Amino acid sequence: TADSLVWLDYNGDPEQGAGTASDTDALRAALLDRLEAMLHYLFPNGRIRGGKFYVGDVDGSPGKSLVVELEGPRRGLWKDFADDTGGDHIELWARSRNLSSRHDFPQVIDEISRWIGFAPVRLLPAQAVRQGARDELGPYTAKWDYQTATGELIACVYRFDPPSGKEYRPWDVRARMWRAPDPRPLYNLPAISTARIVVLVEGEKCADALIASGIVATTAMNGAKAPANKTDWSPLAGKAVVIWPDRDAPGWDYAESAARACAAAGGASVAILVPPIDKPAKWDAADAVVEGFDCAGFIAQGERRVVKAAVPLLPTFTLGELLDDNSPVPPDLIFPRVLTPGGMLVFGGAPKVGKSDFLLAWLTHMAAGLPFLGMTPSQPLRVFYLQAEVQYHYLRERVKQIRLPAHGLAQARANFIATPQLRMLLNEAGLEQIIPAMRNAFDGLPPDIIVIDPIRNVFDGGDAGGENDNGAMLFFLSQRVDRLRQAVNPDAGVILAHHTRKLSKKQFEEDPFQALAGAGSLRGYYSTGMLLYRPDEACTTRQLFHELRNGAGIPQKYVDKINGEWREVNPNERLVKQEYGKKLDAERRRKGDVILQLLFDEARNHGCCYTANQFAEAFESKAGLGGERSIRDRISVLATQGDAKFFRNAAAYGLPPARTKYGYLCVEDMVIPLPAGDPDPVTGEVQVREVRILPTHFKCPQTGALLPVENPEVWVYQDDLNPPQEFA
Repeated sequence: TADSLVWLDYNGDPEQGAGTASDTDALRAALLDRLEAMLHYLFPNGRIRGGKFYVGDVDGSPGKSLVVELEGPRRGLWKDFADDTGGDHIELWARSRNLSSRHDFPQVIDEISRWIGFAPVRLLPAQAVRQGARDELGPYTAKWDYQTATGELIACVYRFDPPSGKEYRPWDVRARMWRAPDPRPLYNLPAISTARIVVLVEGEKCADALIASGIVATTAMNGAKAPANKTDWSPLAGKAVVIWPDRDAPGWDYAESAARACAAAGGASVAILVPPIDKPAKWDAADAVVEGFDCAGFIAQGERRVVKAAVPLLPTFTLGELLDDNSPVPPDLIFPRVLTPGGMLVFGGAPKVGKSDFLLAWLTHMAAGLPFLGMTPSQPLRVFYLQAEVQYHYLRERVKQIRLPAHGLAQARANFIATPQLRMLLNEAGLEQIIPAMRNAFDGLPPDIIVIDPIRNVFDGGDAGGENDNGAMLFFLSQRVDRLRQAVNPDAGVILAHHTRKLSKKQFEEDPFQALAGAGSLRGYYSTGMLLYRPDEACTTRQLFHELRNGAGIPQKYVDKINGEWREVNPNERLVKQEYGKKLDAERRRKGDVILQLLFDEARNHGCCYTANQFAEAFESKAGLGGERSIRDRISVLATQGDAKFFRNAAAYGLPPARTKYGYLCVEDMVIPLPAGDPDPVTGEVQVREVRILPTHFKCPQTGALLPVENPEVWVYQDDLNPPQEFA
């Protein structure tokens, strides 16, 4: 009965004192509060009707023979009308478990307390609490505490040494029972929680020996006899686990079982040490410590079987390491930093701008080891040109038009390999075909440069979308192009030919590389961008732009194909239509001279000054100046070249404020008539004097920004195309 039992206190260790039977009443009341939940838990087939619970019998059969009162002072009492039995809710729990509330009362109370969620409890006869297992095994000879990572006691393991041999008994602190907790914790959890490397041994004695030597060690409860599936291995997730087994067959079996469990729990790496062959049977970590064995060296470098290899950590570098590293930078594949080992270059251009022709000439020069428009290969490079645009016959026709020096032709013949027009996507099936072709192209040597021309014709964005979708473009670059490179040569440079979309002239001037289709993700991925652009459709000259991630900027070049050879040209030197060009230049100079003269004359003769917009509107189609927009463009050029400047102190010259941030236009030696005094009292005439208009601001030729002049008295500096030194 309850009077013959005591309730253990919440500290859990059977070495501690006991409570009183009054706690049983608290448990009885708590269960009564949860009566409906208890009934549904015990009898899923039962039903509530009119303040009563109905079920077939104590075994939970469907029916209505057994009735439980849910309301009033009889709440919790039950009766089975089929066999005329009954009792309270404690008796009902016991009968449903095929137990006796009298003879099996401790077990009943234990089950109820754990179901309710009380602090784990266990009722034991008072004599058992006082003696524990000592009546059977004698006093314990050793005791080990198992704690949570924060130091809370979970369980205690006691060692007893009766005449029959040593025995270990675990005490579940939370359940107040002589048993192992479920799941079983690992030993030394507080130290494990902060360790990077953990040594797993057999038994607490071995673990303590290593811990005393400054090594973080642990064991599973019950050592080699511990069932791996009942142990909580999760604290070893992310740890490097080294298992030190005893030198016997059970020890190795334990090590292999534990290794599989540690790997499944997420151990960063798992390895089993192989005990030295010169050690005796059953030799373990505790023996090693006693004999002065180099335990730390054995753990670090001893023979082992790797069960799970460590994944390489993300490389990181301190500032000091970066500053102290004086090793040479890998040589550029194409100098200067146009293409670096493992780099990616995107070469873009509009349709019919000559991308493929330019690309063929460039690549064959790289294969020959020859410079091309200032781009120099580190050596003759092996180039694999995967192209999906030009059919075979027209490809060979273009190649024969390339002009290569004789001394480089032999190298280029072997180092440049191209495909005919491919009609396939760079998807999984495409990679299976392309990777072997590239690996075998150069007699087993890997290519130095992989070229794909154009992206559009082989693009595979998975399920994300087309080439203009950022997600699809990232998928193509990472899962297709990079996979191809990694499979063939991780240090190869990749060149991707891509088309550009239409931009306004102003947008292109501000940032030409935003013209690349899919530019949002593409620009964030490549190491170099290169664009071929034709600024004037009536002219064959192209502009070549570079954008480098890994090097200093390369100034834009003007290039043209002259007599079958790509050359850098002077943009101010016309190679075709020279007479027509001279006429255009003369007309531009004439318009500039007319504008400057009009500004001077209007101010001197009429006292009129103009903003750029006012002048364009006032003199449209006059003096042969053309339209309003053409006039504004010429004024902008004149301001950039320093022939026209601005003044913003209009009030000093009797002018109204200008409604523009630039102010009024002025030219060199420009004057305006201003009254010299009061009107003559007889004639009424007003004497005037010419006042020189001095500029206050100028247009910076590098940035186009409006900047204050340094000295308004000086119109032209020694370098008339650059601003004063402080603005340079």
